[in-house]
Amino acid sequence: MRWPPRRAHSGGRRRRVTDHRRSRRRGQGELEALVLAALREAEGPATAGWVQERLGGGLAYTTVITILTRLLEKGAVTRERAGRSFAWTPADQAGLAARRMRKVLDAESDREAVLASFVTGLDPDDERLLRDLLGQARGAEDG
Repeated sequence: MRWPPRRAHSGGRRRRVTDHRRSRRRGQGELEALVLAALREAEGPATAGWVQERLGGGLAYTTVITILTRLLEKGAVTRERAGRSFAWTPADQAGLAARRMRKVLDAESDREAVLASFVTGLDPDDERLLRDLLGQARGAEDG
């Protein structure tokens, strides 16, 4: 037997063990949160290059684009053409929360039970606000 044993060929890509930036992999949720936080700090729509620069830490441009695209698919950001690239903006937080709530409600078979549980858990001020908003929505429909 040959010593040391040969290593299987890895397709030409070798990772450096000493590369401190890769020693701790960040989860997808953590990176999404960091990208959203950077976009919220921007004074307007920001490019992926700006986000990459703002985050620092050796994050690849393609990784930033991937994260932004996933956030777009989730409705957490919007984008508009800016020359040959895109400028990204965080989505309206209230609208995003409402979409999440609808998604949870749509996933349940007993919508009435889910809504009843939600309403009974509201504090009196929120319950009053919800009643007012429902009244306004009905008035707009009748209107």
